[in-house]
Amino acid sequence: MLCIRSAAEPDKPAIWQIIKAVIAGGDTYVFAPDASEDEMMAFWFTPDKHNYVAEIDGEIVATFWLRANNPGLGKHIGNAAYMVAPNAHGKGIGKQIGIWSLDEARRLGFTAMQFNFVVKSNTYAVKLWQDIGFEIIGEIPDAMHHSKNGLTNAYIMYRKL
Repeated sequence: MLCIRSAAEPDKPAIWQIIKAVIAGGDTYVFAPDASEDEMMAFWFTPDKHNYVAEIDGEIVATFWLRANNPGLGKHIGNAAYMVAPNAHGKGIGKQIGIWSLDEARRLGFTAMQFNFVVKSNTYAVKLWQDIGFEIIGEIPDAMHHSKNGLTNAYIMYRKL
């Protein structure tokens, strides 16, 4: 059974292992595949983010965060980033944390969610977000230097809560 909870300091080594594995492919996130642990953990754990992990039998299999997409008059729209450990793919974890995070976003006071950068060729993520109610509201041309496809577009995806 999947347990989702707030991330804690002792979780950081496991979170780093997930981040490192996910960005290594250079195909789903804009981070350099060789980005350092210090760089990535500083980004993942900025003070404006609510950080979470998902566990199965005590093993951390996913990490994600929620935050306001913009400050001030735009802070009612949330933003998020999600990573699932490669050895946990195909178990529905992404969908479970996605749905759970929508409820959590409502609890945090967000009225909508916007993903600013979903790599177009990441068809698994695009389908997942569409399956739980997100719409593609824009497309950024040549947004990423994809490791295999070269310049690749990214979607902006949105959903009211």
